[in-house]
Amino acid sequence: MSVRWQNVVIDCRDAQAVGRFWAQALGLELHGPEEGEVWVDPGGDLPVILFLEVPEMKTVKNRVHLDLRPNDQAAEVERLKSLGAHEVDIGQGDVAWVVMADPEGNEFCVLRPRT
Repeated sequence: MSVRWQNVVIDCRDAQAVGRFWAQALGLELHGPEEGEVWVDPGGDLPVILFLEVPEMKTVKNRVHLDLRPNDQAAEVERLKSLGAHEVDIGQGDVAWVVMADPEGNEFCVLRPRT
């Protein structure tokens, strides 16, 4: 038996807006809408990031999130803020990464560059 990891799914109230943010953040093309879904496809064997509209608002911390590893952490944090993200405190304390949230509050981390 074989299986392929197909999607990472992000629930949203406004899939177009959240999808547009992530497309710009990752430098990928936004696809759709198709049957109410929009997505970005990094290509190759990487999973698609699928944005699904749901009726409820986000109410608690994400159980799954994306980690981004840029070449310049501070510059990337500022770029993501210009796209609509903001820094958040989820109780992470003094850590080497920056916890941010997309326009609907879905958390993600911006890591330091690898040395």
